[in-house]
Amino acid sequence: MKTENHRVLIIDDERPVLMTLEALLKRHDYQVDTAPTAAQGLKLLKSKSPTLVLLDLRLPDADGLEMLERIKSELPEVQVIILTAHDSLHNAIESIKRGAYHFISKPYAPEELLSLVEKALEKQFLVRKTEELREKTEQLEKRLEIAEARPAPIFKSKPMQEIEELIDAMAPSDANVLIVGESGVGKEVIANTIHARSRRAGQSLVKLNCAAFPQTMIEGELFGYVKGAFTGAMHDFPGMIAAANSGTLFLDEISDMPADLQTRFLRVLQEREYRPLGSTQSMKADFRAIAASNRPIARALSENRLRSDLYYRLNTFQIEVLPLRKRKEDVPPLIAQFVRQFAQQLGKPEPDISPDAFQKLLDYAWPGNVRELQNAIEYAVVLTRQGMIDIKELPAEIQLPSALQQAELGALPSGGVQTLDDLERTAILQALAECRGNKKKAAELLGIQRPTLYNKMKRYAIEL
Repeated sequence: MKTENHRVLIIDDERPVLMTLEALLKRHDYQVDTAPTAAQGLKLLKSKSPTLVLLDLRLPDADGLEMLERIKSELPEVQVIILTAHDSLHNAIESIKRGAYHFISKPYAPEELLSLVEKALEKQFLVRKTEELREKTEQLEKRLEIAEARPAPIFKSKPMQEIEELIDAMAPSDANVLIVGESGVGKEVIANTIHARSRRAGQSLVKLNCAAFPQTMIEGELFGYVKGAFTGAMHDFPGMIAAANSGTLFLDEISDMPADLQTRFLRVLQEREYRPLGSTQSMKADFRAIAASNRPIARALSENRLRSDLYYRLNTFQIEVLPLRKRKEDVPPLIAQFVRQFAQQLGKPEPDISPDAFQKLLDYAWPGNVRELQNAIEYAVVLTRQGMIDIKELPAEIQLPSALQQAELGALPSGGVQTLDDLERTAILQALAECRGNKKKAAELLGIQRPTLYNKMKRYAIEL
């Protein structure tokens, strides 16, 4: 700790004391200011902002204890050492109660004073660092809370309003729920909402993505295991079912759960007990089951990816979340929600969206659904600098004309027998999409001249 970075204010009406202390502290590289009265001391306190005050309790124009309270009220983190004569020891002890760091009796040994000064400054340093760390931690927690906050469900469109009505009706029960829909539509958000509106809301919502674990691991993750159950089981692990006790267990991508494990889990739902791997003791299972699948249920059943008996057990209530392209009324409020979320996360003013950019967002097909929309808005909010999201701040695929968006996404009509004209039109659209609408580059990619490309675009009614 460098002493020259610390400023010490001495307030004492005895000139010899002032001169002696000033000389002593300056020899040890402290910056020193002196004041013979409380009034002058308060002026220096405001103008010099000392890190430490040496305060005499007997001043000509103020009571020392009242002066101490004034100093601590104006600069709470400044450390104060009381200078006192033997006959005012009681006052010195009282000063400790009012916030002084310590006191030293006159006369004092220089080494004792310097040691006390150093310790007081170390305490101030630690207090300041602790406060800085607390503020940084609070800021980090706030940012993490914003960053990790899951989007609230938007129930603007009629299909989503119907889902909300169903949730309100069945959430208070313990009925199992199966949520189906494409990737990114918000199945997990729906699961969060069901749990939040259930009687188990005060308990844990435990989530297991069945597609995220190898088949050899998922059984242990779900049921838990005891030490020594298998090679590498170095300690007991309670598992997801135990973690969800009295709460909700959400199994995402249920059709990716191995078939034999589906059988074991079905038994848990039926008997409400289970046995961790390697254990001979059965455990009670008290949880509400919510499952989700991004595969059409009929296909999952026909491909034997989802056992029919487990399906019928889970399917007490089924919620189908439509893709975003089929509920465009939800796009504007989702945009507003994500703009607000990422502006807060980045600590910047909430930007507006230009009419052209907003129209692009409305026209886009959103093959990645709500998750893609969320990522696109985050991209735009990060890039915007003038408080306005324009087309140039949107991801490249959203900037493309509608025809090229379809080509890039592989959404071109392919039913029936395609003629040579169909194939040529498709090739031109895909080349234009790959080149982001740049006709010169698209012509080079196709191996034709630009005038030829223009003629073919006119022939096939391709407008950019």
